[in-house]
Amino acid sequence: MDLTDLPTLNAILNSIATVLLVAGYDRIRHRQIAQHRACMLAAFAVSVAFLISYVVYHYNVGSVPFPGQGLVRTLYLIMLFTHVVLAALVPFLAIVTLSLAFRGNFERHRRIARWTLPIWLYVSATGVLVYVILYVVYGAGIPGD
Repeated sequence: MDLTDLPTLNAILNSIATVLLVAGYDRIRHRQIAQHRACMLAAFAVSVAFLISYVVYHYNVGSVPFPGQGLVRTLYLIMLFTHVVLAALVPFLAIVTLSLAFRGNFERHRRIARWTLPIWLYVSATGVLVYVILYVVYGAGIPGD
């Protein structure tokens, strides 16, 4: 595995996180607490692995410019902007939400999870979309290669 593989790995990790988040939500809706906990902890672990891979990639590569033009560029940049802004919140929201659950403060856990889940889902799903648009549809590579 080299640097060129990391965007694909990141998309896979984001996809797995998305599935785990949806599964965790479904499990809590069915009052399956142990399965909910397992899904959410797995989603957190996968997201941490993603963050490490993402930082390694962008530390070595820098930013990858979007080659598209016109309306698609505008739409892509809007999505990317919202993704990046909300992505900065996810680690804090996830840690607070998990901490509240671990301390048994389930009322506060539920209140903040109502914000954490949709934001985390949006970030994970748009992370996959960014990958597909940038690397698959537009074939962007590592700058300078």
